[in-house]
Amino acid sequence: MDKKKIAELLVKLQQSLQKVIIGKPEQIEKTLACLLADGHLLLEDLPGVGKTTLASALAKAIGGSFSRIQFTADLLPSDIIGTRIYRRQREDFEFVKGPIFANVVLADELNRAPPKTQSALLQAMNEYSVSIDKQHYELAVPFMVIATQNPRGFHGTYPLPESQRDRFLMRISLGYPDPLAEKQILKKYWGIEELYQVESLFSLDEIKRCQNLVKEIEIPDHVYDYITRLTKALRSHEEVDLPVSPRGSIGLMRASQALAFLRNQEFVTIDLIKELVPAIWCHRIGLKGAASFSGEGASTNWIEHEILQRVEID
Repeated sequence: MDKKKIAELLVKLQQSLQKVIIGKPEQIEKTLACLLADGHLLLEDLPGVGKTTLASALAKAIGGSFSRIQFTADLLPSDIIGTRIYRRQREDFEFVKGPIFANVVLADELNRAPPKTQSALLQAMNEYSVSIDKQHYELAVPFMVIATQNPRGFHGTYPLPESQRDRFLMRISLGYPDPLAEKQILKKYWGIEELYQVESLFSLDEIKRCQNLVKEIEIPDHVYDYITRLTKALRSHEEVDLPVSPRGSIGLMRASQALAFLRNQEFVTIDLIKELVPAIWCHRIGLKGAASFSGEGASTNWIEHEILQRVEID
């Protein structure tokens, strides 16, 4: 498949998802950019706005498998990655894969599980593999975790630690639809059958090829300089206690390449960097004071906007 055909299919893919998630073209575009950048997505939102629908529709659109993990206080790591079961007939242990072995995994209400269970995702998200009893198991490729957490009602929850939040390439919020979009939702809603309207436009191999093509998108030297200046300004900000790590800078670079690829652009521009900074950095920053590590991320939005205004463009 040539690049022109891929560009056409990517446009159709976005249009197909917009038929299911109505009125959220920007969030759909960022979700696809996260996938093409080979990253994971954190969705922070109230219940009922379409988070599960978006994840399952994305899996269907790329011809991949989908699984959903409902995180609760009694969830165990083995409930995520799987366990070894003794088979009497063979007198041997058999590994039964957990729901993490899917192309798109929805980790629903991740902050409701205890830290030990949350940490079971770390190796999978970072290394695309899991280890059980010294046995190593590779995950499906492509592999993407879409985790959700409710920004309100933190009773009985465990806020994500910094190391966990840093594993997510992006944090976005779907939010409520505007009145026109909500009217469209009401007029066309027919439940789970909506998902069957999503076309499988790509194969998994084609998605992997797109991820490789994303890495070939050119980044001009002045864009590298701009990212470096943004990072320096953030690390020296008087209100910041936990600044962005090099992983955050790399994530911003990767996501900008993916967004440029989605928009059929040949190279990354500074405008793309400025557009992506809130989604890539908002959940990685910790502010000074007791409220800085709430895990919500929303309280740091003003920092990104201030940094973007403060740092000059050469």
